[in-house]
Amino acid sequence: MIEIERLEKTFTQPGGERVPALRGIDLVIPTGQFVTVIGTNGSGKSTLLNAVAGTFLPDGGTIRIAGIDVTRQPEFRRASLIGRVFQDPFKGTCPSMSVGENLRMAELRGERRGLRVGLSRSALDRYHELVKGLGMRLEGRLRATMGTLSGGQRQAITLLMATLKRPQLLLLDEHTAALDPRAADQIIKITDDVVRENKLTTLMVTHSMEQALEQGDRTIMVHRGEILADLSGDERAGLDANDLLRRFTELRYTVEFAVANRPPA
Repeated sequence: MIEIERLEKTFTQPGGERVPALRGIDLVIPTGQFVTVIGTNGSGKSTLLNAVAGTFLPDGGTIRIAGIDVTRQPEFRRASLIGRVFQDPFKGTCPSMSVGENLRMAELRGERRGLRVGLSRSALDRYHELVKGLGMRLEGRLRATMGTLSGGQRQAITLLMATLKRPQLLLLDEHTAALDPRAADQIIKITDDVVRENKLTTLMVTHSMEQALEQGDRTIMVHRGEILADLSGDERAGLDANDLLRRFTELRYTVEFAVANRPPA
């Protein structure tokens, strides 16, 4: 279970302006639930993922993962609990290392590595079966460097790396946004298969209204660092992409109107 309470974060811009990015976020995600997050640029959706990942420490609030309070822990100390896939297919891997070596590094994440980083035959056999399961015909390229793979292929391997140790939480930060439509569809299918098969608790940020509804069990709308709506069950099942966009637009305009007409402090 993921428990986020009263999460606050304000950034200071170069000119000195202070911009609230998270305003008292409350969010509980039961174990095994797949939550999609939508919002405009600057709404706070990726900031939320970064706060949970430990990219920065929040100004206030608490974050608990599987009952462990990680609020003040640096990013590397959360590595054994969290798997993450970024928007950039070239982020989170070493392009000069082979596919197998990247998988080995992911498998040792959060552990003392010592002299065990090398690839054994048993490790290669294990990775062969795992990569074969992706259905992308990459099992024969374990010794190829990551930099030689296409964006979609690399993102598939990165997803496998992020879930190799079955993390308590999987964070997907617009992980198909940089891909062409065909590759994006393929990665979304692999994502759904991996999450369902391993029953992973997942938080996925997306700009796609279709993905927000087609993936996962629940969708939250974020705007100005706050959760505007939390949709699940029959309420969510009865929506299509146009309905979701319309609802989000209406809620966003309501907030903007309230802010514009707020009395001076």
